[in-house]
Amino acid sequence: MPLPQEKYYSVDDFYNLPDDTPAELINGRIVYMATPSSKHQIISSELHFAINSYIKSKNGRCRVLAAPFGVQLRKEEDTVLQPDISVICNTEKITPKCCVGAPDWIIEIVSPSNPGHDYITKLGLYHEAGVREYWIVDAQREYIHVYDLITGDLKIHTFHDTVKAGIYEDLYIDFSSLSLDV
Repeated sequence: MPLPQEKYYSVDDFYNLPDDTPAELINGRIVYMATPSSKHQIISSELHFAINSYIKSKNGRCRVLAAPFGVQLRKEEDTVLQPDISVICNTEKITPKCCVGAPDWIIEIVSPSNPGHDYITKLGLYHEAGVREYWIVDAQREYIHVYDLITGDLKIHTFHDTVKAGIYEDLYIDFSSLSLDV
């Protein structure tokens, strides 16, 4: 007896899902996501504000976009991810629907229901696509994994540390000063 075949979904199929569907498209397969917790949203808001404020203070050209916002890592592929935070310095990659091409910096806040998705699946996809820097913020363990995907370096910090953003010379985020309490 043959195994049942999973349905293949295109990028167009993905964008035809209802707008409020928390999902990603990975290699033609829809992956549904859990609704983020309030702590997740607080961390995302604090980081988005800190990064955006820094860029504006420097009259920078990069854009900071928060989920839900699609990132289609390669135009020809059937994968659209929804990183918690994307920093895109080549704004020509931003279309009305998504970012087409690798952002410069991505931050994911770990979902307790599926940590392997951020630590393994997305790490590999982002590395292959040419994302320069990838942060995994683990709210439960209070760790930040900072991957320099160009050199392969990994640094691990805690929520008590000040963390340097590798794509900027002088952007430091002091996690101990962020208002992360629920």
